[in-house]
Amino acid sequence: MSRYHSYLNTAVKTLETYKGDVPLAAFLKQYFAANKKYGSKDRKQIAALCYNYFRLGFAVKNNSIEERVLLGTFLSEDEASVLMSELREEWGTQMVLSFEKKIDLVNDSFSLANVFPFPEELSTGIEFEKYCASFFTRPDLFLRIRPKAGKKVLQKLDELKIDAQLIGTDCIALPNSTKATDLFEIDKDVVVQDLNSQKVLDFFKQHKISPDPKVWDCCAASGGKSILLYDILDGKLQLTVSDKRDSIIANLHKRFTTAGIKLYHPFVSDLSKAGIPLAAKVHISASQVIICDVPCSGSGTWGRTPEQLYFFKKEKIEFFSNKQKEIVSNVIPFLEKGGWLVYITCSVFKEENEGVVNFIKEKFELELVQMELLKGYDKKADSLFVTVLKK
Repeated sequence: MSRYHSYLNTAVKTLETYKGDVPLAAFLKQYFAANKKYGSKDRKQIAALCYNYFRLGFAVKNNSIEERVLLGTFLSEDEASVLMSELREEWGTQMVLSFEKKIDLVNDSFSLANVFPFPEELSTGIEFEKYCASFFTRPDLFLRIRPKAGKKVLQKLDELKIDAQLIGTDCIALPNSTKATDLFEIDKDVVVQDLNSQKVLDFFKQHKISPDPKVWDCCAASGGKSILLYDILDGKLQLTVSDKRDSIIANLHKRFTTAGIKLYHPFVSDLSKAGIPLAAKVHISASQVIICDVPCSGSGTWGRTPEQLYFFKKEKIEFFSNKQKEIVSNVIPFLEKGGWLVYITCSVFKEENEGVVNFIKEKFELELVQMELLKGYDKKADSLFVTVLKK
């Protein structure tokens, strides 16, 4: 048996045991930790085959795992492949063809439209066919250069002759496999942040707000949006951050320490439920800016995690939409008159996006100032939805 057949067999066995209950990356890490016979090249190839299987989404779900792995690899890879030549000879010489020509070759058994079976649920502006096609292209790794670090970062890229693309003045696109931690001081000089995540607070680059505003990042996660606004406002803000678990806030503390953010108020609260700690209310009352990057389906990021599409159930859209409405209902009372609510998702579903914005406008009578779908599927990036509303 050739090593390529061995790769395929290992991928098939791995996929047979994976149930989607943890991220595929974490599952594969555990698998390879328990099976140390695989070298780094072996692990990389087997992992790629597994991801290619899931890039087919809901298409040809009745095919065997082996058939799906090979078809997904044919459509996802664009370089000559010894592996494909051995495993599916008729495709081996056609790997360099354009994606469109490959689709034509397999159109008797494969329909691109079947990859994503929820077209009627998409937000306005999503180009369905392009969105489906994007699952077969690995997104890039994006870094945001922090203020005053630009010269240092660009010089390092030049010295190491790194294959990087500078977008604007402070965004770098790198191949997805790049280990940024080997190149830069993460969070000090650069922040690992998707292209469109870097744009969600552009409103505050263009509109003046009161000096030293009270800002509440209410679903802060690891604090990426807070660091972004801190940089936009040159550190001149009164910052409060919250999330629902102690472990999340602990990770945020580490990032903030590296990022040089020292003055902020953290607290733990599940904002989908009533009951914000009394001690926290003094810091968030009459907030001039509330950043509300809500939990969502993550459908705008499924190019990075295609396994989530494969296991997704439509009823989860309503689940997330209801949770989002609960969260905004609990945070909006803490927004001062004339203050700004920034509502953000990484979803492509209208019920999580426009649907929640309509709910906010109708229930709380907030004024819609800006609403934008930041499409990333045509830029090797994530797709995000951002809305700014004024109280």
